[in-house]
Amino acid sequence: MVIVGGTFEMAPHQREEFIASRHAMMRASRAETGCLDYTFCADPIEPGRVILFERWESQSDLDAHLSGMRAGPPSGEDIVPQSVSVVFYDATAQAPRG
Repeated sequence: MVIVGGTFEMAPHQREEFIASRHAMMRASRAETGCLDYTFCADPIEPGRVILFERWESQSDLDAHLSGMRAGPPSGEDIVPQSVSVVFYDATAQAPRG
């Protein structure tokens, strides 16, 4: 399993529009082979931060997704984050808590 975690920093007044501009991307990504989770969401504490969380069954599934993302941001995108940080994690084991 591969986990992708990221943050996007932007002006607080742009956050909701930024997330809304990714709704179609989230739906399409969730329909891709191997996608377990794909979400852009508002940070509940920091008003200018958006969190990205993805889980993929395999690196090859994520690679296929990323090859389709080379086209760039969603069409009509005019909100450019001030900073972006995205990290990929190779998760070799998982267990439910409890």
